[in-house]
Amino acid sequence: MEQGNETRISKFLLLGISEDPKLQPFLFGLFLFMYLVTVLGNLLIILATISDSHLHTPMYFFLANLSFADICFTTTSIPKMLVNIQTQSKVITYTGCIIQIYFFIFFGVLDNFLLAVMAYDRYVAICHPLHYTVIMNRRLCGLLVLACWATTALNSLIDILMAVQLSFCTDLEIPHFVCELNQLVLLACSDTFSIDMVMYFGAVLLGGGPLAGVLYSYSKIVSSIRAISSAQGKYKAFSTCASHLSVVSLFYSTLLGVYLSSSITQNSQSTARASVMYSVVTPMLNPFIYSLRNEDLTGALRRLFRGKL
Repeated sequence: MEQGNETRISKFLLLGISEDPKLQPFLFGLFLFMYLVTVLGNLLIILATISDSHLHTPMYFFLANLSFADICFTTTSIPKMLVNIQTQSKVITYTGCIIQIYFFIFFGVLDNFLLAVMAYDRYVAICHPLHYTVIMNRRLCGLLVLACWATTALNSLIDILMAVQLSFCTDLEIPHFVCELNQLVLLACSDTFSIDMVMYFGAVLLGGGPLAGVLYSYSKIVSSIRAISSAQGKYKAFSTCASHLSVVSLFYSTLLGVYLSSSITQNSQSTARASVMYSVVTPMLNPFIYSLRNEDLTGALRRLFRGKL
């Protein structure tokens, strides 16, 4: 096959989570429910944060950005999956696949960066409480969020510019419910050494970097909490970061679990099912985790519903 013919790709086939026709109605209902809960829950977090002046703090500013990123992250993949199930089609155009890859990487990495920024915010609040308002001023918070968005946008752009250089042959089936860059690379007929290096470097730098920041922040937080003499003081300090720690643990455990298992098993569709945990379930659970036992946020939500803001 000539190189010119290899690159004239108009569509791919997304095989989804299961090809069993009997499971399709159940999968449609399940993922529609999870998507609506994700959008509604995170949207309420954003509205409560914007509307209630009590939540105009760095922690809730970062949380609103995380909620927006989670809405966009799930919107990148789930609506297309639902359409394909409803129409009994597996087709996604080449352009649609490239766009999906860009935004899936963008909002996935953005989640990672925002969790690291939120960990730093909790570190300053617990380890340097007297200087918190000085350190976490509006300018720094804005710059941190801007840096997160700019870095992830640049990373996604680099990945896509590498992806469009790939050539493909006849096997255009993607064993996933969303176009992922690594799946596209596996289908390529052309040399993939360069894009493999970019992917590995990006995973180490943009994945390992924020994770290292989270671990460092919480090591300092744990040390500070242990130094507090009273049990009540320890509980109060820990409660300020318990929600974030839960979200961090859920996000990284599911993400690492998926990619560690994919390196062991060769069943790509099993990997696709496992990836539902970090790409769908985690964004859905985040609003519940942050609302649970958070009196400021639950109070803001009650006032939002009552129209007394």
